[in-house]
Amino acid sequence: MGAAIAAHLANAGMSVLLLDIVPDRLTPEEERRGLTLADPAVRSRLARDAVQRLATARPAPLYDPSFANRIATGNLADDLAALADADWIVEAVVERLDAKRAVLAQIDGVRRDDAIVSTNTSGLSVTALAEGRSKTFRRHFLASHFFNPPRYMKLVELVPGPDTDPAATQRLRDVCERRLGKGVVIARDTPNFIANRIGTFGMLATLEAMTAFGLTVEEADALTGPAMGRPKTATFRMLDLVGLDTLLHVVDNVRERSEDEAERAAFTRPALLQRLVDRGRLGEKSGAGFYRKRKRADGASEIETLDWTTLEYRPKREAASPVIEAAKSAKGTAAKVKALLSADPGHPHAKFAWTSLKRTLLYAAGLVGVIADDIGDIDRAMRWGFNWELGPFELWDAIGAEAAVKRMKAEGDAVPAWVTEWLAAGHAGFYREEGAVRYHFSHGRYKEEEVQPDEIRLDRLKAAGKTVLGNAGASLIDIGDEVVCLEFHSRNNAIGSDILAAIRDSVAEVERNWRGLVLANEGRNFCVGANLMLLLMEAQSGEWDEVEEIIRYFQDSMLRLKRLDRPVVAAPHRMTLGGGVEVCLPADRIVFSPETYFGLVETGVGLIPAGGGCKEAAALAAARAGEGGDLQPHLTALFETIAMARTSTSGHEAFRLGLTRPGDAVAVRHDGRIAEAKRAVLELDRAGYAPPAADARIRVAGRDGRAVLDTAVHSMRLGGYISSHDALIAGKLAHVLTGGDVAPGAEVSEAYLLDLECEAFLSLCGEPLTQERMRHMLATGKPLRN
Repeated sequence: MGAAIAAHLANAGMSVLLLDIVPDRLTPEEERRGLTLADPAVRSRLARDAVQRLATARPAPLYDPSFANRIATGNLADDLAALADADWIVEAVVERLDAKRAVLAQIDGVRRDDAIVSTNTSGLSVTALAEGRSKTFRRHFLASHFFNPPRYMKLVELVPGPDTDPAATQRLRDVCERRLGKGVVIARDTPNFIANRIGTFGMLATLEAMTAFGLTVEEADALTGPAMGRPKTATFRMLDLVGLDTLLHVVDNVRERSEDEAERAAFTRPALLQRLVDRGRLGEKSGAGFYRKRKRADGASEIETLDWTTLEYRPKREAASPVIEAAKSAKGTAAKVKALLSADPGHPHAKFAWTSLKRTLLYAAGLVGVIADDIGDIDRAMRWGFNWELGPFELWDAIGAEAAVKRMKAEGDAVPAWVTEWLAAGHAGFYREEGAVRYHFSHGRYKEEEVQPDEIRLDRLKAAGKTVLGNAGASLIDIGDEVVCLEFHSRNNAIGSDILAAIRDSVAEVERNWRGLVLANEGRNFCVGANLMLLLMEAQSGEWDEVEEIIRYFQDSMLRLKRLDRPVVAAPHRMTLGGGVEVCLPADRIVFSPETYFGLVETGVGLIPAGGGCKEAAALAAARAGEGGDLQPHLTALFETIAMARTSTSGHEAFRLGLTRPGDAVAVRHDGRIAEAKRAVLELDRAGYAPPAADARIRVAGRDGRAVLDTAVHSMRLGGYISSHDALIAGKLAHVLTGGDVAPGAEVSEAYLLDLECEAFLSLCGEPLTQERMRHMLATGKPLRN
């Protein structure tokens, strides 16, 4: 965990020193080299090896492998004095009070008086950890609980102690939010803080309800995953990932430190978990927990599920019921949860869902003012730390707070007095919205929800009536300063005719009335590509005129975007694939979210980019080569990227793929990317923006360049690395990227390259294997390789 935190600090551009203990024994390799425990290379080996593992760890802790160069290494015995130069010292040793206190005592002896020291603990007492430390240490000491893995999990819980200077807490909060891109909540120094305490209770409640209602593990996970607005890992897959022994450690920590008898009873070690741990079934790390993966006789892998009544494993079964189906059919988290509870209230699945959910809601309500100051921090902690779509109080509002409390009381449950008083005062729920402003309950009144100064929330702007135009697939929203944002909101943000129509309408609107355009949205992914179903249906029917019309409509929409006489800046995030990349490339600049998975992946379904992607790639190669420069190396690199359907693993890595321009950038904070894109629009506008020339010519590699690429494809085919169909696709791609049958260095028009794209795309659509790949992708969400 220490190395993973160091990696994310390096992601933010910080210079980091990673220290570990001195090894007490040599490795076989060190013995062969004749080294001793006194050699510096041995003494700092643990930290050095930890940094080296960052490059191969999955999921990747670093945005780019080169960022590991920002991390220096050493050991606590020889290099402790170097901490005197540190502004922030993070202790991340084993989760034991004695071990942490020993290291903190060492730090106290060398730190600067103004240096912040934080402990990465998931629930140990900050007060106890600070005992015996100097006054200036205690004033600058707090917990910084990073959730694992630090790069990907948004939440950081900051937990000040009784002597912590509020200014030190604010300094660290600013660093975590503005430099690291984290969502910060301030927790009180209570057992397991906010997210782990509520999350662990929820898991225990789910386990108890599963046994009480006689559900299978699969049924419980089907009801507590996306159907309840939670990740696909749901409850028991999550437990396997966390480790059953780790969960028991958290359970013990709450029970031993709690002064409430009812809570102590709720955090008793479940007998089922204890039996599994006693048998060495710890979850994924031991190979078996509530699920087990095993090899069949034919060599294939299969997932087995625990029968908790016998502790034996059996083949995994699909969970099904009217309740589960109703939740699957509902749109949006609020509707799904309502469906769970009301589709068939007498069904065991509905009873299970209600029982496990209400216990978690009541437990969270009882902790308001205990673990955090208000419900906003609690809800954010569960969204950011456990990836819940809605926090406990947002869930309460989603199912109807008044009706839920009435049902709880009818069933004999004790509802916290503040909840009853709040609702009795005429409030319908714990949140309310007024235009672009959201409020939540806090200390007996509504408190305005905090929004970072550099954060633009499209949902709030739409609620405030800032939508300029739109249709079922996209909306154009006024984001201030005469700039508008085109937001996609189709299913999976896949590009269809509605989004293309909105692009064309937006271009016309911006030309008349606005300074510039941002392309961004708040969906789970920016855009997963074009609507394959529509293309497949037309191709299978042999409606080639219709397929060509779709392609031409896409190409023309991208050209209009590129030639708009106002600046355009794209701000993609997470999955930005195929057509999503083709929407970004015509923009004047791209502002990537740190987590952007960017790539032209059409070859994965047997096609090539045909919405302008190949044309833009050819232009990028020409721009990199410069006037009269050698095109081939740049073209070959882009050809390999597109032919292999490579996707960046971060916004930073998109630059390595060659699909960026010098002006493109990565936003520090995911939540700040839209505001950053808006600033870029205004900067371009103030500089006297002029659009690309409509008659621009692109220098291409021609026949000679095509021959080089064809030779590489032929070698791959002969070596058995690609199939004949892959070779066909690659040949079509090479033909388009090099400009077809023209002389080397010829300058061609954009329209010419778009014609080549369209022709190649149509020919590939007619291939039976391509259609098979498209069907496979639509059915599974994964490309089919043959």
